[in-house]
Amino acid sequence: MISLTAFGASEVRRHGQAWFARLSHEAGADGVEVRGELLRGDPDELGELSRIVADTGMRCVYSSPRAMWDESGRFSHEAVAEGLDRARVLGAATLKMSIGGFPPGDAVGWRALKSLLAGSPAALLVENDQRACSGTQPALEAFFRESQAWDVPLGMTFDVGNWHWVGESPLEMARVFAGHVQYIHCKGVFRRPDKWVAVPLEQSSAPWRAILRALPADAARAIEYPLVGEDLCAVTRQALDELRHAR
Repeated sequence: MISLTAFGASEVRRHGQAWFARLSHEAGADGVEVRGELLRGDPDELGELSRIVADTGMRCVYSSPRAMWDESGRFSHEAVAEGLDRARVLGAATLKMSIGGFPPGDAVGWRALKSLLAGSPAALLVENDQRACSGTQPALEAFFRESQAWDVPLGMTFDVGNWHWVGESPLEMARVFAGHVQYIHCKGVFRRPDKWVAVPLEQSSAPWRAILRALPADAARAIEYPLVGEDLCAVTRQALDELRHAR
């Protein structure tokens, strides 16, 4: 699969995600991740993307830029409902969100989430993002403990690179969270003097092969590192082939 942000935010906003979804299919992708933050607001944007997904048979994930709980710790009914609705329109089987400012013990929030998911065909997967409140081992372990206690079965999107932003070991986190993982964001990382940056897996300073081996073999994998080149379709095809055979 390909997360459409891999083609660069400015390029995706200029051409539209539908254009890159078609390119992804031409390059051999079996699925795409549509990014909420890259939607341009065109009247039929989601409809066009849904038709591409249906016509090509590609799998689809909808990634919401909004969190399940806001920064004040309030459950965001509107954000989750919007994400589920957009997933429905797209024909996406999966909605990806972060937990945001999740506060342990929020009974009201869990009841609301359980009610929303009961009427949705899309599965909600929680991603480790690049924030301490929602992308660290303690935060996510607390969340999954409560999801089990409330009988709200949620899987995980495991972003291989994001752990570096919060000072966690991705290999150790793979061992901790493997039982929850259903979807993997694949990107390498490189440390510049001022920050971490995403790079192709082969250029990564992290032991990405060992990380992938520690995660479920049947979990879907998506490219989320920059895809650039004069022949973008060829570059994408090669990246997909490398990811499929990565061990």
